[in-house]
Amino acid sequence: MEVVITNENFKSYLEGSMPLVVDFWATWCGPCRAIAPVIKQLAEEYDGKIVVGKCDVEDNDDIAVEYGVRNIPTILFFKDGQLVDRLVGAQPKAKFDEKFKALL
Repeated sequence: MEVVITNENFKSYLEGSMPLVVDFWATWCGPCRAIAPVIKQLAEEYDGKIVVGKCDVEDNDDIAVEYGVRNIPTILFFKDGQLVDRLVGAQPKAKFDEKFKALL
């Protein structure tokens, strides 16, 4: 299941017990819409192991600025509260899956 990441709740997810993957996107972004089904599918596959969140940069730019997100889609991977990896741009599912597995 995907969660909605906001400026207000980000820290609580970051400090949670599971790894966190955050998809930075916007409604007007074509590549963001293209990878959305893949991210949703991975969120379901890794449910209970990894928290997968979607962060709309239009509404929550504080987090994007803090982590230097300049292009979307950007997917950030956090483990133990620390940024450990990032992917920028649309990628095939296998590439995302590889990054998800590395968090476990």
